[in-house]
Amino acid sequence: MEAPDCEVLSVREQLFHERIRECIISTLLFATLYILCHIFLTRFKKPAEFTTVDDADATVNKIALELCTFTLAIALGAVLLLPFSIISNEVLLSLPRNYYIQWLNGSLIHGLWNLVFLFSNLSLIFLMPFAYFFTESEGFAGSRKGVLGRVYETVVMLMLLTLLVLGMVWVASAIVDNNKASRESLYDFWEYYLPYLYSCISFLGVLLLLVCTPLGLARMFSVTGKLLVKPRLLEDLEEQLYCSAFEEAALTRRICNPTSCWLPLDMELLHRQLLALQTQRVLLEKRQKASAWQRNLGYPLAMLCLLVLTGASLGQVSFSKLGSFGAVVQVVLIFYLMVSSVVGFYSSPLFRSLRPRWHDTAMTQIIGNCVCLLVLSSALPVFSRTLGLTRFDLLGDFGRFNWLGNFYIVFLYNAAFAGLTTLCLVKTFTAAVRAELIRAFGLDRLPLPVSGFPRASRKTQHQ
Repeated sequence: MEAPDCEVLSVREQLFHERIRECIISTLLFATLYILCHIFLTRFKKPAEFTTVDDADATVNKIALELCTFTLAIALGAVLLLPFSIISNEVLLSLPRNYYIQWLNGSLIHGLWNLVFLFSNLSLIFLMPFAYFFTESEGFAGSRKGVLGRVYETVVMLMLLTLLVLGMVWVASAIVDNNKASRESLYDFWEYYLPYLYSCISFLGVLLLLVCTPLGLARMFSVTGKLLVKPRLLEDLEEQLYCSAFEEAALTRRICNPTSCWLPLDMELLHRQLLALQTQRVLLEKRQKASAWQRNLGYPLAMLCLLVLTGASLGQVSFSKLGSFGAVVQVVLIFYLMVSSVVGFYSSPLFRSLRPRWHDTAMTQIIGNCVCLLVLSSALPVFSRTLGLTRFDLLGDFGRFNWLGNFYIVFLYNAAFAGLTTLCLVKTFTAAVRAELIRAFGLDRLPLPVSGFPRASRKTQHQ
């Protein structure tokens, strides 16, 4: 064999081994995310839906749960996509010729972006609608009952939904961009249709983040205050323990002596209230045993960190010039905004009913949560790029969103985000100040007026 043939063969072998290595790394990463999401979802699912008498219902719920696990793993991968790319870029710049990080190359990062884009489309357009219709289906009239009949009905419903969505996207494209070339490009399903449809979904996700993230940034202070132990100046744990013990003793007497009251009592509701009070008392006792360092130093440091992160997310500061430290700050800000957006999403009145409950979440509710989390996480790279938190270019089909280059859209989005965040923070802090003033002056202990009883006149009072 001649020397040129050996060189060509060695290049082909190297490309083959690199491709196999990228597939193995991607599979291991996805398997890790899938296992974590499966463990997470099993903590919230309702066990009664998986142990029913009808085997078909249990099988349908198990299949839907696996599809939800796949979707949640893709959502978690979309969240980790931009931080992983930023850290990988810094590692490659710092150690360009290190033998042990040769697997961390640009081809792997581009492949991960393309895989997340592909599976996000697959989950949003096909898997999650299939899971919802599958759990709600009963089979066609006259067909044999079982899983196969439900599959037929679900496939028909999914085909009708796909035609409806494709038609709506085609009409929307014709209205927005009345160009023959742009309409004809939509006939190419893979190259133009899916990216355009995903661009619309991502734009809706970015708008949802615009509403939820300011709420979450304001809500993070109260959530952190509940998790940490406040200083004695701001919180009286002894009084809370005394009130909790008093309420627990009163409920215990009512449960032990139900005949002493002439009103009918809901014993199940009383037992639930007693369990909640006992849990609250145990938590208060744990917080009372906290050390002085944890009480006087942990809470102020946490509030200071939240203030710094919130201010950094509002300020248009380029951290890419700070090198590795700037990359770490960017990653921390991206995770902080994602956590804040999830907190704000579940705190908003519109989506509060979707909040999952421990071992008491219905299958349809799990599907709704997975869809919403995937929409939020898929829009996170575009959201971070729009706010200017990072200068890292979006790779793959994520960089094909045309509206990212529109100056007016980006400017109005940043102005709306800063205004909404400032409004939510001012409202939160002023509400806390009002509550502390009312508590300081003792106005919270005043008796409330009882409706339905007219006030006595002066003549009656004198009599």
